[in-house]
Amino acid sequence: MTERPAFSPSTAVQPPFLSPSSDHPLHGQPAPGVWHPRLYLAELVGTALLVAAGVSVVIVMFSPLSFGPGLIPDTALRRAVTGMLFGLVGALVSVSAIGQVSGAHLNPSVTLAFLIEGKLKFRDALGYWAAQLLGGTLGGLALAAWGQVGRAAHWGDTEVGKGIPVWQAFAGEVLCTAALVALIFQMGAHERTKRWTPWSIAPLFSLMVCLEAPLSGTSTNLARSLGPDLLAGSGSALWLYLLAPLLGAAAVALLSRSGSLGRHRPVAARVAHPTHAAEVRAGS
Repeated sequence: MTERPAFSPSTAVQPPFLSPSSDHPLHGQPAPGVWHPRLYLAELVGTALLVAAGVSVVIVMFSPLSFGPGLIPDTALRRAVTGMLFGLVGALVSVSAIGQVSGAHLNPSVTLAFLIEGKLKFRDALGYWAAQLLGGTLGGLALAAWGQVGRAAHWGDTEVGKGIPVWQAFAGEVLCTAALVALIFQMGAHERTKRWTPWSIAPLFSLMVCLEAPLSGTSTNLARSLGPDLLAGSGSALWLYLLAPLLGAAAVALLSRSGSLGRHRPVAARVAHPTHAAEVRAGS
């Protein structure tokens, strides 16, 4: 009679939705066949918070029924302050416990860049994209709580500027998204700077929104545009906010892979970089 080997947790078959310790999805090394719902859920919640809180800043600053226009009468300065505050909302989401889990992409274009860079597999990119678009939609719907104040600001939607050729708005989105991804990649490629990546985005957005918003609204992010644009009934330009940011992100990722941006490349598919111990706990 053959003696059965003693049961050990290390020899047990893991269900495909669990992440074993050898599973590193945000380094492009997931365990075969494993999904990561914890990461997707964190990304969904984080994106919803970014849109709900970040676009609320836009409504407060630009609704004619709000105090924002009176507080900062100069439109260009108000755009710069709005971009800074929007970026700070993203930074706070990124450094929160939610952002630490998923890496806080919060943007389909950033996820595409990490996919092309080899730091994320397609299976997980699909999970991130679905979570971001659902989160952006939910965050946009939450803006209905602003009532007439939000309606007067078109719910903070993104639109091609009046009298602006579509090609100029498209080019603006490509360039702004490329700048965003380049900053994330460069900050994330160095040990001494990667922890500051979320905070570096705020001043970049301040500059971009100040200069580019009259062209396209400076979305750089389909998830940011989706909910507010649908709420405002202005979704006819969503194709632009899909294609242009993806093109800008893909261009930077391809340059990174080719070495054109320098020999240093991002170490993980993260905007938010936790401590080593936290990263081990996250299984990523």
